[in-house]
Amino acid sequence: MPRSSCSLLILLALSAGLSGCGTVNEKLSSGMGDYVPQWAGGLPADAPPRAGAPQYDAYMKERERKRLMPAADREKEEQAQKGATGSASGTAVR
Repeated sequence: MPRSSCSLLILLALSAGLSGCGTVNEKLSSGMGDYVPQWAGGLPADAPPRAGAPQYDAYMKERERKRLMPAADREKEEQAQKGATGSASGTAVR
């Protein structure tokens, strides 16, 4: 009998330890995902901010502003932004 109770106790301890790791990893993964580089499977550079982040409210206001804007004005604004970032990146490469 002592051998089976010892085995049961070891099995119980291992299962408790494994369930504890699952809880820690669940809480840790929500924050650590932001620090993984894109090449390793992390968030892309153009990903929107997460809900609750300080930049989230500003992002949502800008998104709503663009949604209410007429399509022609929105296209002009997007082209102007692409032109500004293209010229800035062209000078940085030199």
